[in-house]
Amino acid sequence: MNIDLNSRLLRLCILLLVMTLTFSAEAQDHRMVRLAKIQVDPAQLEQYNAALKEQMNAAIKNEPGVLTYYAVADKADPSHITILEIYADTAAYQAHIQTRHIKKYKTTVQNMVKKLELIDVNLIASEKKDGM
Repeated sequence: MNIDLNSRLLRLCILLLVMTLTFSAEAQDHRMVRLAKIQVDPAQLEQYNAALKEQMNAAIKNEPGVLTYYAVADKADPSHITILEIYADTAAYQAHIQTRHIKKYKTTVQNMVKKLELIDVNLIASEKKDGM
């Protein structure tokens, strides 16, 4: 069941990526694309989601190298969260993890997160509709 759940979450993240981003082959080579698979303490899910949204908003607003964030929760178990993160390059990621807002997020959620898996992935292809 857990493998099937993870597989569905991974497929959903890939679908979101394909639907929303368009990169040239040259630009793609420099992007850093990562999936973060997180299991949150269900009793603290509301607080976790609030902290995550605050951090995502700050990163997108204040960091030019943070290009995309998508956070999705499994419908059957909302405490299983997958985040798609896209950075301009590894330097942008390194700058991101030094920011005040990411440090605040990590401190805030340290006792809420039961499991964390970070998976670096390669972008294969993407498309998006005009105006999206």
